[in-house]
Amino acid sequence: MTSSSFRGSPLPATLLGHPRIGRNRATKKAIEAYWRGELSAENLRRTVVDERRAVFETLKSAGLTEVPSNDFSLYDQVLDTLVMVGAVPARHRDLGLDDLDTYFAMARGTADVAPLEMTKWFDTNYHYLVPELGPDTEFTLDAAKPLQEYRQARTLGLDARPVLVGPLTFLRLAKAAPGVAGGFDPVSLVDRLLPVYEQALAELAAAGVNWVQLDEPVLVQDQPPAVLAAARTALQRLGEATNRPKILVATYFGLVREALPILREAPVEGIALDLSGDWAEANLHELAAVGGLPGKRLVAGVIDGRNVWAADLRAQLARLATLHALADEIVVAPSCSLLHVPLDVSLETGLDHDVRRWFAFARQKIDEVATLARGITAGTATIEAELRDNDEVLAHRAASPITHDPAVRERVRATTGDDEHRATPYADRAPRQAERLGLPNLPTTTIGSFPQTPALRSARARFRRGDLDRAWYTARMRAEVDHVIRLQETLGLDVLVHGEPERNDMVQYFAEQLTGFVTTQHGWVQSYGTRYVRPPVVVGDVSRPAPMTVEWTSYAQSLTPKPVKGMLTGPVTMLCWSFVRDDQPLEQTARQVALALRDEVTDLENAGTAVIQVDEPALREGLPLRAAERPEYLRWATAAFRLATGGVRDDTQVHTHMCYAEFGEILSAVIDLDTDVISLEGARSHLSIAADLSGAGYPSGVGPGVYDIHSPRVPDRAELTGMLRRALEHVPAGRLWVNPDCGLKTRDEAEVKASLANLVAAAESLR
Repeated sequence: MTSSSFRGSPLPATLLGHPRIGRNRATKKAIEAYWRGELSAENLRRTVVDERRAVFETLKSAGLTEVPSNDFSLYDQVLDTLVMVGAVPARHRDLGLDDLDTYFAMARGTADVAPLEMTKWFDTNYHYLVPELGPDTEFTLDAAKPLQEYRQARTLGLDARPVLVGPLTFLRLAKAAPGVAGGFDPVSLVDRLLPVYEQALAELAAAGVNWVQLDEPVLVQDQPPAVLAAARTALQRLGEATNRPKILVATYFGLVREALPILREAPVEGIALDLSGDWAEANLHELAAVGGLPGKRLVAGVIDGRNVWAADLRAQLARLATLHALADEIVVAPSCSLLHVPLDVSLETGLDHDVRRWFAFARQKIDEVATLARGITAGTATIEAELRDNDEVLAHRAASPITHDPAVRERVRATTGDDEHRATPYADRAPRQAERLGLPNLPTTTIGSFPQTPALRSARARFRRGDLDRAWYTARMRAEVDHVIRLQETLGLDVLVHGEPERNDMVQYFAEQLTGFVTTQHGWVQSYGTRYVRPPVVVGDVSRPAPMTVEWTSYAQSLTPKPVKGMLTGPVTMLCWSFVRDDQPLEQTARQVALALRDEVTDLENAGTAVIQVDEPALREGLPLRAAERPEYLRWATAAFRLATGGVRDDTQVHTHMCYAEFGEILSAVIDLDTDVISLEGARSHLSIAADLSGAGYPSGVGPGVYDIHSPRVPDRAELTGMLRRALEHVPAGRLWVNPDCGLKTRDEAEVKASLANLVAAAESLR
């Protein structure tokens, strides 16, 4: 590429969205303080304004010509859209709360009213709240939030582009409200919803907005003809609206395929495409095949917005050079919102300096975007220093011995199909497990973690800093295990857990003990609401140097005659909830992790652990968005799980857990895992998973979670009994387990004791 490329055609740079956590997790902390009654609504709003200002100033200092607004949220952007279009469910509206508390009631529920269902945002680990719509739903506009955030950006001299979840994505992600007859499709409401979007566009235009961004990621999924027709209608109608800003339709996470002609023909001014990673060449090919986007702006998502590796800047410059004939205007951007990556790698002073240079978090991706834009508009000579530095980083990573372990690779090559299967089928294993465990019908258990108090988290942090010696730390953690075991015995649970007091996170805890992973101090990424996690990074080949959980599980088992579950995180979830290496196939990395976990399973079994739970909550999350790509993914994903668990004896009971996802598309894969018991989210989805598993012929034990742990409300015994009765319509008593829908780490002990007492009482009343 020559330095004259694109001369005379300034190439702007932008983002599709920015992380919301705030500096030093300020936003998260303020919201939680408000929930505890320690911060007023006014002070919460002041914190939010301050943190948004800091983001705007960061983007301005990076030299971006146009910035997103309304990408900030107190909880979730789909919930924000629900509020904007006036689709608040009656049960929340009738609480009589103010707007802010009504918002949080929808997200978290109250003592008497259930929250909205929560599920995964496409194939990410971000969770959105599911709108509940019905034939009688009426929409009314409340544009206060997008207008307020736009005006704040304008006060800083920024050309802000409000971001709205598009009407088709909003409807496609919604579900029929409780009580609505079967067969209702929320997309049927598109003609009723579009006037609200037209009004929103008009109000934004009147406020001075030049561009508005409509996020329509559903267009990268397989969609039936009726949905594609609705997309065509929606874009045509909004594009023809008068008194509107220019419209950018943003797609991301995959291939647009059959939706591309619709986008090309729509009377809108801009299209954003994912041109990173696996999607780059296919989307470029399809874009060229339809003749490009004449008369339109192309926001070229050439920087991967979902992974943390430093971009190959020369490769991206070459890719951008191919785009000049495909659209009237090219804008450089990340592939999606930077919501999915941490804030700033420069904070990670604990990482090896050379390894840290391999990474680009949100702040560094902003710099990459700006650098590419500068190179295109002013010539590559102006960024030659940055290019040479980038070349050095990429070469260092490729040559590093961290990335390649011959012993690990040989072990993977030596595995056979026999390693991926239990010795006998479930029907033959089940009686041996029943004899060993001696459990009643409707056995009760929990998913793994118990509440973690500030004092407990402080003790972990002090130990990590070296302020406490190992003997004191071990005694402190054992005291917590003692407490949790006594509590469970008092409550009458049948299969116990040690409570996981030593664990900071279900993935990070294991990543810290496996070779091939590195972990961060400040690499927080939003999972849902104020729940943030620190995904590890897979930098090289993975192995297990020593046992990771055997000491804690064995200690807990020594305290009780009841079985205590060994608790592990499965290979697919380890990868889905980490930033994975991009220099080898994901299947290869998954098999490396599976063999490391197989060693741990073997050691747990040899130590006398009779029940081992290997959680795979991310199995559905990793499902490709296009149906044609799913069989291959499910083949290697289920094989990796079986490789981790396939070596145990018949009388060892293997559990798995999944949560908050739409499982209908992977039920055959769930069966292929060949577990003895599966527990899943059931409370918010009204136990529909029990019927789904029954209909698919799932042969093993099922625990459809009846206690929603993501809400502070305590379900009473009658409610839980009713849910179990519904579950028994689909799962026989001999295979039905009774449990919460997820771990209890984020709840307080008073809520947990009351809820689990009611759960045990409900199970006992039905035995």
